[in-house]
Amino acid sequence: MAKKRELFLTFARISASCFGGGYAMLPFFQQELVEKKGWLTDEELLDLHAIAQCTPGVISVNTATFCGYRTQGVSGALAATAGLLTPPILIVLIISAFFWAYAEHPMIQHALAGVRACVCALIISSTVKLYKKAVLNLPTFLVFLTVFVLAALVGLSPALLVLGAAAVGLVYAAIRKEGKA
Repeated sequence: MAKKRELFLTFARISASCFGGGYAMLPFFQQELVEKKGWLTDEELLDLHAIAQCTPGVISVNTATFCGYRTQGVSGALAATAGLLTPPILIVLIISAFFWAYAEHPMIQHALAGVRACVCALIISSTVKLYKKAVLNLPTFLVFLTVFVLAALVGLSPALLVLGAAAVGLVYAAIRKEGKA
């Protein structure tokens, strides 16, 4: 029971202090779940985040659900998901009561501009950390580069990109295995 409460509180703390959605939460997930708690490795978090992008729903919720399941099974998945969803639901209810009346106020606009810049920096920082763990050799660099170009310039669906990268990884593994046989 204590572990489920800790899962709930950890994900509630992450979602209460993070703005910007699933990609913006990734550095918070990495810091809390990998560095502080040791519940996951960097590689496991990367894998769960990749799977979360391929499944229907919100990436951050999917990631929390997968992380909770990985650490405590179904009850952990429920605790992590509930923890992740509770603060934003409460915050959105409060903000929605006031936002539209003040949305165009210059102070609100400046605050939102600062938050957006901060979120971008956090995503880049997390990406650099994860890049160092995931891009280990020339083949993985080529997959990274190809996916980056297709996502940034062509705008392909993240789900297609993740599935395509998985297929390339399987083909590469089969070719390497065949070469060793």
